[in-house]
Amino acid sequence: MTTRAAALLVSDHVDGSVHVLSVPDGSVIGRLTGRHLSEHAGLLALPGGRVACVDDRRGELLVLDPFGEELVRQSVPVAVPAEHLACDPSGRLLAVTTGLGKNTGPWSDLLTVVDLSTGEANRVRTRVGEPGVTVPAGGDPLVVLRHREPGALAVHRFADLLAAPPGCPVVGPHALLTLPDDGHGDAYDPATGRVFAATGEGVHTARREGDTLVAGPVIPWESSARGWYLRLDTRRRALWTTLRGGAPDPLRWPEWTNQAWRHDLETGRTRRTELGTGLVFRLALARDHTAFTRIHPDGDELVLLGADDTLRRVPLPAMDGAPRRGGTPWEGVERRAVAASPGADWVAVTRGGHGEVHLVDARTGDEVARPHVGTPLRHGGHMMLLGRNDGAHGDPVGR
Repeated sequence: MTTRAAALLVSDHVDGSVHVLSVPDGSVIGRLTGRHLSEHAGLLALPGGRVACVDDRRGELLVLDPFGEELVRQSVPVAVPAEHLACDPSGRLLAVTTGLGKNTGPWSDLLTVVDLSTGEANRVRTRVGEPGVTVPAGGDPLVVLRHREPGALAVHRFADLLAAPPGCPVVGPHALLTLPDDGHGDAYDPATGRVFAATGEGVHTARREGDTLVAGPVIPWESSARGWYLRLDTRRRALWTTLRGGAPDPLRWPEWTNQAWRHDLETGRTRRTELGTGLVFRLALARDHTAFTRIHPDGDELVLLGADDTLRRVPLPAMDGAPRRGGTPWEGVERRAVAASPGADWVAVTRGGHGEVHLVDARTGDEVARPHVGTPLRHGGHMMLLGRNDGAHGDPVGR
């Protein structure tokens, strides 16, 4: 691979391939086949332009280098199906939780911890569920699992997990912090050492004190809706999510309301911006914009929210197999993935089922390229747009 300033990783987790595209021209410059990356655990930026992810079929944690001569830099066996992935601020210590996979209910209680500097890994049993995970630093690293039903932040010492005996023993936490039972969405701010967990009540906060966590104030949604996803904005020092409101019935998804929610970590102020009805999934953070995709039977669009609170709506071509009225937005339908880099103005959006990626200049809303990766990108695939030194690794939770 040749030297470049920015690259786009595109994962077709159904087809089992990973494509590397140059940005902004969109040419395919690298490819892996036979790799089914976990879409739910996502992609995790590491220092030096590297990326961590989990191959759900092979049961491996992969470290990819889209800027190097060899795309796969390291692989370590881990338990799957991967649910969530996080690292400490150094990018050396990682934790992978397990979840549902293609099953109807939680069944696995396995947690894997990895030290990339040595390649050492260990698996332990914790608690069946779909735990979120963060790896706070500040003294000896911790692993914090966010559990549901009953809700809790479970605190483990990373060193204890790595040193546990072989055979996947049950390892209980050495500290617990109670949460509501409906937690979903996690973030960690290395600058302040605070852990965040989204619940129906709002964003629960906790700070590290020694080898445990102390509860802080709850950040309210200030809305009847709630967020299901948290994202740390390393450039603007903020937390982001989308507040989804309306009837919980998935058949009524075209009526769901969506608001961009931003909480400034420096000032404590919260702002909400109306995005429109329909399905708004994950978000992406560019240099001066936050990008959302909105899927709706009346037309899809890329929504670009500027740092000055201006909104730009960019129409997107329809997807064959898109969610329809009278059906759910999840089962057997196509979706869109969105990606951006905090060090650039480009935004990438997939067209699920068509294998296309729209590369858009967030400053103007103009599409600058529309590459086809050569695989369908069923369910929208998954992406990460990154620069070699864009600071994306300041968010140490897989997205």
